[in-house]
Amino acid sequence: MMRLPLGKVPSDVLRDTVFKNLGAFREEVVLGSAIGCDGAVLEVGNKSVIVSMDPITGALERLGFEAVVVNANDVATFGVLPLFLFSCILLPEGADSKMVESISVQIGAAAKELGIAIVGGHCETTSKVCSPVVVCCVVGLADKGEYVTAASARAGDLLILTKSAGIEGTAILATDQEAQLSKVLSPEMLQSAKDFYSQLCVVKDALTAFKVGGVHAMHDPTEGGIFNGIHEMADAAKLGVEIFEEDIVVKPETKKICDHFEIDPLQLISSGALLIAIEPNTASKIIETLKHENIYASIIGKFNSTPGKRFLKTKTKKKINLPRPVTDHLWKALSQK
Repeated sequence: MMRLPLGKVPSDVLRDTVFKNLGAFREEVVLGSAIGCDGAVLEVGNKSVIVSMDPITGALERLGFEAVVVNANDVATFGVLPLFLFSCILLPEGADSKMVESISVQIGAAAKELGIAIVGGHCETTSKVCSPVVVCCVVGLADKGEYVTAASARAGDLLILTKSAGIEGTAILATDQEAQLSKVLSPEMLQSAKDFYSQLCVVKDALTAFKVGGVHAMHDPTEGGIFNGIHEMADAAKLGVEIFEEDIVVKPETKKICDHFEIDPLQLISSGALLIAIEPNTASKIIETLKHENIYASIIGKFNSTPGKRFLKTKTKKKINLPRPVTDHLWKALSQK
């Protein structure tokens, strides 16, 4: 028996335990539970149904917003527009109707902005949680087969990253550790870091790139940051990869915060960024199209056919094995006194 780290359950536990208990076989399931894939694909008639579900805990003022966005992101990484949402809201003892209203208003506003209809769910108070938990399930529809998965990358594909590393982690630490960080960051930089929450959605990133063409796979790097997201894509596709550290953007706010907590921005939760595996001859067109939508993107690496060859070319030109995070560095920062 192993003690689990904070955050996602390790991949080997998923493989050895969770994935061995998946109920009955259904022929409609084209893609079920799989490492690196953040959604399922069901084929119903002439449609492919994309389904994703994730929980969110956190500060009340953005809990509902994040619950919608992270699940919409997962569906969008298939190149599919998110359309429908179910929510489950679990509230601690002592919660009042104002808390329900606050979360529901956020869910409703975020869903409306993304064109998502809220079609059902559940809400209850329970003594088993000490702070609110929101679990959302988002569904998208595509013509049969008109989607990509995180497992579809090919040897020779270039790897693009949109925006920058550690976006969500930067926002969380700037907000939750404000008192500590106010001693090392200017008020302007601290506020800018908090405002990273506005960058969490990758629906436009994903749909814009997919529409251009040449996209083989997409994945949003959440827990474990950029490095873990890359490993998840490579695991799913059974590929190797070489990454160029100098081409990964780390914003000044993120660097300053990570330096303070002595953590790695490339192993910090990075919702808001998007990893895209593409045919080399479409790279410039995708990057230019994203730029036209005010979304920065850069080529950060290239996939190869050998799963055991996963390297990082550091800023100092050293070639090392691509680090695989044991746990997200957000937890390292939050555990510091």
